[in-house]
This record gives sequence, structure tokens and C-alpha cells, in this order.
Amino acid sequence: MTSIQPTSVTPDRRVSYWWRLLSVFLLIVVLLGWAAAASMHEQLKAQIGHLQERLVHVPQVRHVAVLLDAKQLPALLVTMDPKSGVLQLQRLNAVAEGPQDSMQLWALRDGQPPRSLGVITSKHKTLQLPAQEAALAGATQLAISVEDKGGVAEQQGPRLPYLFQGWLVQKAI
Repeated sequence: MTSIQPTSVTPDRRVSYWWRLLSVFLLIVVLLGWAAAASMHEQLKAQIGHLQERLVHVPQVRHVAVLLDAKQLPALLVTMDPKSGVLQLQRLNAVAEGPQDSMQLWALRDGQPPRSLGVITSKHKTLQLPAQEAALAGATQLAISVEDKGGVAEQQGPRLPYLFQGWLVQKAI
């Protein structure tokens, strides 16, 4: 009797062409994904840097006042940006001083004489007056008076009743 000898079958260790192609394709996809993620990360960092730079230049309004007329209608919006050192005034009505008059802005403190913050020299809807935040220290209200052309000295004080007046609000920091 002849015996059948088992033959050892060695597995084919070659990798299929399709598996190689798939692995190369997946490697390319991973590399492209990594490159896209790295690019997006750099773009995001650049955008954050740009926005932080712009934020430095955005006015940081700390004081706000809406001055009302005799009918309690808004006449003037006053905001203070201490970083730029200006009071920005925006006219909210059509009232304008006459050719021989000037409007003067005053800071009012309880029990103290009014302090002049400047004379409004422009007839434009929006204007700025140079001022430091210390000029508003202790002030509870702002007011506008009509004065002779060029305004009056601070020691003299306003010569007529206030045309507009409103509370000064200091925003929380």
C-alpha cells in the first residue's frame, strides 16, 4: 500500500495588486488630509492674530449719556473712549446754535460748580471733543448750554439755563 504523504502547502505571500493600490490611495488621502488640516490651522492662527490686532483699535466706550431736551426727547448722545481721549457727540435732533452762539458741554457734580468739557464748534451731526477720563470723574450728569460765540470761561459758568441735560452712566469695566 502506498501511503499518501501529506504535502505541505506554502501560502502565497504575495500581496494582491489591488491591496497595494488601495494602501497607496489611502496613504495619499491621509497625507492630503494632514496637509489640509495643517493649512487650516495656520489660516485660523492668522485670522485670530488679525482679529486681535483689530480689537486693539476698537473704541472701548466707558461713559455714555443721552442728553434730553425740555420735552424729554433725546437731543444728543455723548460717549467717552478713554483710550482715544475724546468725547464723541452725536446730534439726535435738528437744533443748532445761531450765528452768534455756541453750545458748550458741561460736567455736573453734586454740590460743585459745573465744569466745562469744551465748546461745540462744528455744525456736523457727529463731532469729537478732546477730553480725558479724569474730566468726568465724579460727574453725575452732562448738560449743554447756549453761550456767546466761543463759549464762556469755566469760572463764569453757564449764563442761561441748560438746553439739554442727561445722566452720565459709567459702564462696568
